[in-house]
Amino acid sequence: MNGDDVNADGLEPGDYVEAVLSLVEQIPVGSVSTYGNLAEMVGQGGPRGVGRVMATHGAAVPWWRVIRADGRPVVGLENEAMQRLREEGAPLRGERVDLTRARWSGPPTH
Repeated sequence: MNGDDVNADGLEPGDYVEAVLSLVEQIPVGSVSTYGNLAEMVGQGGPRGVGRVMATHGAAVPWWRVIRADGRPVVGLENEAMQRLREEGAPLRGERVDLTRARWSGPPTH
């Protein structure tokens, strides 16, 4: 491991990926989280970092539950994401998720 393998918060890149994917796996059916909310929950990075993780590693988790801050699903997979969200009963407003009603607040704290 060299200095480029650890970020400013001390997490190795693989740990960051695992942290993001673990949170996505916890988003309940019918709920969503934004890229920015997930970054805040992880405690580092930003929406683009979460987006990078989802683009490269997100196929095995419920990726359609991660949306943009404006309530729209990921670009390029909008139709599939909206279909899945409809099937799960997520509250929608047209082609956007109603974030007021659907936003997941994160895992329970103990």
